[in-house]
Amino acid sequence: MSYQALQQHFVKISHFQHLSAITQWDQAAMMPAGGNDARGAALAELSVLIHQLTTAPQLGDWIDVAENEPLSPTEKASLVAIKRRWQQATLLPEKLVMAQSLANSECEHAWREQRTNNDWAGFKTNLAKVVDLAREEAAIRADAADLSRYDAMLDIYEPGMSSATLDALFGEVKTWLPDFIVRAEARQESRNITHPQGPFPIAQQKALGLAVMKQLGFDFNHGRLDVSAHPFCGGVPTDVCITTRYDENDFMKALFGVIHETGHARYEQNLPKAWAGLPVGEARSMGVHESQSLFFEMQLARSAEFAQLLAPMVKDFLGRTQDAAFSEQNIYALNTRVKRDFIRVDADELTYPAHVILRYEIERALIEGEIRVDDIPALWNEKMQAYLGLSTEGNYRHGCMQDIHWAGGAFGYFPSYTLGAMYAAQEFAAVERVVPQLRGKIAAGDLGELFDWLNTTIWSKASLLATDELMVTATGEPLNASYFKAHLERRYLMGE
Repeated sequence: MSYQALQQHFVKISHFQHLSAITQWDQAAMMPAGGNDARGAALAELSVLIHQLTTAPQLGDWIDVAENEPLSPTEKASLVAIKRRWQQATLLPEKLVMAQSLANSECEHAWREQRTNNDWAGFKTNLAKVVDLAREEAAIRADAADLSRYDAMLDIYEPGMSSATLDALFGEVKTWLPDFIVRAEARQESRNITHPQGPFPIAQQKALGLAVMKQLGFDFNHGRLDVSAHPFCGGVPTDVCITTRYDENDFMKALFGVIHETGHARYEQNLPKAWAGLPVGEARSMGVHESQSLFFEMQLARSAEFAQLLAPMVKDFLGRTQDAAFSEQNIYALNTRVKRDFIRVDADELTYPAHVILRYEIERALIEGEIRVDDIPALWNEKMQAYLGLSTEGNYRHGCMQDIHWAGGAFGYFPSYTLGAMYAAQEFAAVERVVPQLRGKIAAGDLGELFDWLNTTIWSKASLLATDELMVTATGEPLNASYFKAHLERRYLMGE
């Protein structure tokens, strides 16, 4: 059968993608700086090889025949995912795939030092090449799909989503978020928070992170924790690599980075083994993926109940058993403190959407050709002042150079974070309806039913369902952003 031939072919492709993913993890976490040119060239060759396999001439014929074969519902869904992957790949010429891989690798590697040195002049030279190539890709995809250029890139990460829908969702958030932030700040003025005093040795922080990962069900037989300049989750479901970055003066940064990436990892590790290597067996979208990391980090780990579970672990692993700063009440206060700041990955839950909306608005204008790379710092500063009252003038390191996404050519990705937060709030509301005394179980460390629900409704479905269908089966309705607003209001304006 042609479908079986397609299965075998895409499993072969997945093996090369596995090698690419692990090589990229090594590039970020282990590779000596001088190895980047050779590594970049090798990855570019590998990306071209994967592209050649994904656009092999016989695939179109196999797909045509397979569409008329007697397939099961799951096989039909798998064929749809295969066809989408093939169609997306055939749009791009091999020369562009090679050029993008080289430019993205060069820009991302240089960014690691340029960000540290606040070197916008050096970074923008590399970024301009990445943007030019991304615009070329966007134009090709837009013409084929009859979409705007940005929507064509957005569709890579969040199939079916559009900037019109995002504008409506984010526009609504912008009507109430500033007031929520002001009210939360006023409410917390009377809060007595004790700030933990470092240093906190990295070895102790790592041991704490590993213990929390174990509590959250991470499978160490199929994954590991390392360090990189920007936290991420990479690899493949049976070989998951997550990273964090440590600050000896603030253990919370690394710890919650680990929790966030563990949410990604649990999703990957629990994708259905029977569909391994096939597009249908992959995560549904980056918005759904971020819903899992933000479910872990925000809905679960920043709750008052999880603070009861976390506080004894923090005291034990950091050797501060008598320190008042590590009481469960203070841990919860620290985890829900609202503070306007520059860095997205360290932002509190309430100000976080402002960081995402800012990036979405800039990258959309950039891909549509409405602004130039040179315009980014001023526009960033303007929006940071408007949304969070902060100036980033001249502070590129903590402004427009802080994230790795644009350096790696990932335009259309940023909306996934706030979409993910919205999905996560809706998912948590749904699981609370079906798991009795959920919050008490969280406080006791009894997370089995919670994870079983996630596995049954989200993880095991992979890409079998469209996103709206997935949300309907899991929660009873498609995306409803009112759950996100209600969650933030309950936690930050009323108290859980």
